[in-house]
Amino acid sequence: MNGRFSLEGKTLLVTGASSGIGRCVAVECAKMGAKLVINGRNQERLNQTLSILEGVGHQAIAADLSDHEAVSAMVEQLPQLDGVSHNAGVTSIGMIKFIKADDWQALSQTNVFSAIWLTRCLVAKKKLNKPASVVFTSSISGNDSVRHGEALYAATKSALSGFAKAAALDLAPQGIRVNCVHPGMIETELFHSSQDALSQNIDELKKLFPLKRFGAPEDVADGVIYLLSDASLWVTGTELKIDGGYTLI
Repeated sequence: MNGRFSLEGKTLLVTGASSGIGRCVAVECAKMGAKLVINGRNQERLNQTLSILEGVGHQAIAADLSDHEAVSAMVEQLPQLDGVSHNAGVTSIGMIKFIKADDWQALSQTNVFSAIWLTRCLVAKKKLNKPASVVFTSSISGNDSVRHGEALYAATKSALSGFAKAAALDLAPQGIRVNCVHPGMIETELFHSSQDALSQNIDELKKLFPLKRFGAPEDVADGVIYLLSDASLWVTGTELKIDGGYTLI
């Protein structure tokens, strides 16, 4: 199945799989032959994802990754993994003068520390095979560009990308690769529900992208599949921009 890009025979953990990019990553990885353990906070929506996965042997584990004890309990249930796709995350828009301590703590807990703690637990419990691939869904925000009101969000995504680089060095002796994808504006349910907040004409927004369209979740999933597959066996510590050329302008 597509040679070295195949995920046949691999067991993968996909977080944030109850919606958006995470759900699409799960669906596309299953199409490529992977056996999946999918995670999200909402059991009902997670079961919806589970019901549309191709293949057999998939498993859904509902857990809030911002809860340390829940993460530890989930890791105990996991099989040996050949790869992990971290997609759990939330967005936040607000100017700096309106930042509250609780806002920062909540956002950083979900976008940064949950991924760090899960990775730590997987390594400590020796749940990652050798070789294995860990892929974080970060963002172009903070790493490659930033828009008004994205201070907190950009800070968390930059932190996640920084952790991924350090983890790539730390885990290389164990044969574990760590990489990031940096999506631009992707059309998900969250994207469409936040159009009022963007307060810009959609057609005008599209003109900011050299390829003249927003990204689809499948565009990100394809990048994640590459980094999870054997086609990227000599790739670690990298940041793959998937932004339709937005950061070129």
